[in-house]
Amino acid sequence: MRSALWVPLFDELADPLLVARLAAEAEELGWHGVFVWDHLAWRPPVRAVADPWITLAAAATATERVLLGPMVTPLPRRRPAKLARETATLDLLSGGRLVLGVGLGSDRFGREFSATGDEVDDRRRGAMLDEALAILDAAWSGRPVRHRGEHYVVDDLTFLPRPAHRIPVWVAGFPGSARPRRRAATRDGFFPVNLEHPDELAAAIDGLDLPDIVVARPAGTDVTAFAAAGATWWLTDFDPEKITVDEVRGVLRDGPA
Repeated sequence: MRSALWVPLFDELADPLLVARLAAEAEELGWHGVFVWDHLAWRPPVRAVADPWITLAAAATATERVLLGPMVTPLPRRRPAKLARETATLDLLSGGRLVLGVGLGSDRFGREFSATGDEVDDRRRGAMLDEALAILDAAWSGRPVRHRGEHYVVDDLTFLPRPAHRIPVWVAGFPGSARPRRRAATRDGFFPVNLEHPDELAAAIDGLDLPDIVVARPAGTDVTAFAAAGATWWLTDFDPEKITVDEVRGVLRDGPA
């Protein structure tokens, strides 16, 4: 099982240079990845929130080996053509180390959809997510993109330069939901969220044949049973409303699973 530092970019962690230093420390200590939350806002007491893409760019320049990415980006909140440019550029900057985590997102933690006039209906966001993934696939190919869908239009644009490698896509979703499972089956990884027990993981991934199965558990948790159930990645699960730099550094020093 591989291990990744996974942090919300909130309050003390809302500093891209600090997170870049933490990423470098993680790499030195043998961690395999550094992933960050992607949010515009969060409920109180959180006040400060950093941009994930600028932070990941800083982490890319401070590291050489760890995988990097947003985990997860709510794809329906982002213009897929803009994201195609951002992902390809970040992948080139990192030397082919980007992993793209995608999901629907949720309005319930910080009103970051309703407060900005974005789509709040889950079904419509699901359709937007699938359409955006199709656009990303086409854009990353380097061939002209001609897309006219229900939600997006890309009219004969070519997205060059291409990414440095084929960008893996990990799909997040609640373990009992069928659509995230179906979506993940066509991608590279599945991140069933809010798991409490290894049996839940085994049921969530039953029938899926994917290279990457991701679980998030607090530091100090014995993840051996999750590995036996099929997990290939452990992500550090912090309380987003209480996380501190000292806590993160302590987890890093304890080492990967």
